[in-house]
Amino acid sequence: MEFFHGTNIDFVGKRLLFFVISAVATAFGLLAVFVIGIDYGIDFRGGTEIQLTFNKTITTEQLRHTISSIGIEGAEIKSLKSGEAETRQYIIRILQSEGAANKVFEAMEKDYPGARIPGLTKIDDVGPKIGGELKKQAFIAVFLSVIAILLYIAFRFEFIWGLGAIIALLHDVLFTFSMLVIVQKTGIIKLEVDLSMLAAMLTVIGFSVNDTVIVFDRIRENKTKHKGMNFVKLINLSINETLSRTINTVLTVVMVLTTMVLFGGEVLRGFSFTMLVGIIVGTYSSIYIASSYVIWHLEKFKKMDFTTVEKNQPVKVKA
Repeated sequence: MEFFHGTNIDFVGKRLLFFVISAVATAFGLLAVFVIGIDYGIDFRGGTEIQLTFNKTITTEQLRHTISSIGIEGAEIKSLKSGEAETRQYIIRILQSEGAANKVFEAMEKDYPGARIPGLTKIDDVGPKIGGELKKQAFIAVFLSVIAILLYIAFRFEFIWGLGAIIALLHDVLFTFSMLVIVQKTGIIKLEVDLSMLAAMLTVIGFSVNDTVIVFDRIRENKTKHKGMNFVKLINLSINETLSRTINTVLTVVMVLTTMVLFGGEVLRGFSFTMLVGIIVGTYSSIYIASSYVIWHLEKFKKMDFTTVEKNQPVKVKA
């Protein structure tokens, strides 16, 4: 089903305006991150992971209320079913380390006397050193992903197109990350920068580059199909032709992610919200940034003149 079939929108005509908007928004976000700081989760800061087993069903909301009552905020709680019996397992992750487990056990015994099975309790501590190593590895993972994508697109198309895709991806990662930190600090949504958020960010990179490659592929096809067409008009035509596919795909994913953000609980909220913001931003960059950067680069460094678009004068550009 095509909701946007036959559109004729001038996506790259106002490319400088969109460049400025994106640059200002990204710079403002990064400045805000620098000023307000980042609240890392247990994966990057260290803390305690406690696995508890009860002989009756206790909801995660009850556990979260119990843990909050002893002054421990921001606990991550996961519920795991344990076989067919009426036993339930829970994993509780908290940033506090020293004496945290004993406080949790005492609170559980007070609120749910005799419910905890001590023999099935497991405690793991994540030290600050390990958290620091994970932060370093997270940065390396994102960096290597971007480099791999640059090489792939440069091999499949041409290096300049790879640069356009990388500029769009950097825009997506920086803007999404700064938006998450701002939302986190303002308390609009309770989030933590942890490994699940990193996984979401890498998924966003893959999703965004897929959209970009689809547009680039259509540009390459149209160069053969519409020989002699002005390059700017060719890019606009290609983006319009892929617009229906892009919007349909994104709307489907956005509806699923919105449901996860609203009803998926705190455990999934960081991943789903990161994906939601990243996919929306990634769709924007695939349409307005990636191809527009290629045009800007050719104008700036190759001294090509695309101002004759209305006259439909041909411009030869490799893809």
